[in-house]
Amino acid sequence: MNLDELQAAAQKELSTLATMEQLEAFRIKYLGGKGLLKAASDHLKTLPNDQKRTHGGKLNTVKQAIQIGYEEAKTRLAGNPETVDTRVDITEPGRMAFVDYHSGSLHIVHQTIEALTDLFGQMGFSIAEGPEIEDEFHNFEALNVPPQHPARDPLDNFYIQRPPGATAYMLRSQTSSVQIRVLEKQKPPIRIVSPGRVYRPDTVDATHSFMFHQIEGLVVDEHITMIDLKTCIDQFAKAFFGADVETRFRPSFFPFTEPSAEFDVQFHYADGESRWVELGGCGMVDPNVLEMVHVDPEKYTGFAFGLGVERIAMRKHGIEDIRLLFENDVRFLQQF
Repeated sequence: MNLDELQAAAQKELSTLATMEQLEAFRIKYLGGKGLLKAASDHLKTLPNDQKRTHGGKLNTVKQAIQIGYEEAKTRLAGNPETVDTRVDITEPGRMAFVDYHSGSLHIVHQTIEALTDLFGQMGFSIAEGPEIEDEFHNFEALNVPPQHPARDPLDNFYIQRPPGATAYMLRSQTSSVQIRVLEKQKPPIRIVSPGRVYRPDTVDATHSFMFHQIEGLVVDEHITMIDLKTCIDQFAKAFFGADVETRFRPSFFPFTEPSAEFDVQFHYADGESRWVELGGCGMVDPNVLEMVHVDPEKYTGFAFGLGVERIAMRKHGIEDIRLLFENDVRFLQQF
């Protein structure tokens, strides 16, 4: 249907409308998000450049004529008591005079994730995601965690019941599994962060939960060193918590990084006191991990770090008990 035929058909239909229901059907057909005018507009994008100006001008004229005709029909039908639609439009805003209205917002955990991904995005990191139900290869083996390692104990993980002999699946215990999936599909240079839920059968108390959120960071390229890792962590801490905070590394051990470290941030308080708080673990990617995903450890090096999202949110906002984040008490959530 060309534009002249489209306008003629619309005007003919407008002249026959007798009810508000028919008017609404007309609006959807011609003016809706999937209507004929939208289709004509999409067709405009496919035309050669020398035809777009003429076709676009004609399209605007037809659209304006149909819109005017629609508004005139709406006024005409609204003035006829026999055609007034008395049904309640549930899409209309409620009457605010009789309710205690509070605007909603994202949960504080998701606010923190967005703030972290935005910050690392400014540092050149892209976002990667992976499944929460994992196999042992991605959750353990490819991360240099051998079968006899205590981290794989069924008492310390949520394994999914499977038929005898079937591949073992589990709720992932760390977002580090995402770095393996990225390295399988993408060759260096790589610079990603992967936020998400993880699961461990911890006893719930003020600082522990069986479900929490992590954000994993991974950089793999030529000539990456521990200096790059320390600089990245230091820049993150100062950008997120304030320029006056300090960071430090303490030697540690993780199967998938060597050397490994835990990093702390020193917070200064109004009463003059300061305290070091652990925020996560980090280290240089173990060469065995790179070999597992067929990346040459003689050519490439990398670093990885993991942050606890709830821990960061609690430190940022002075929250003392992690359980407050998941109790869904509106009085608590409204503070954020």
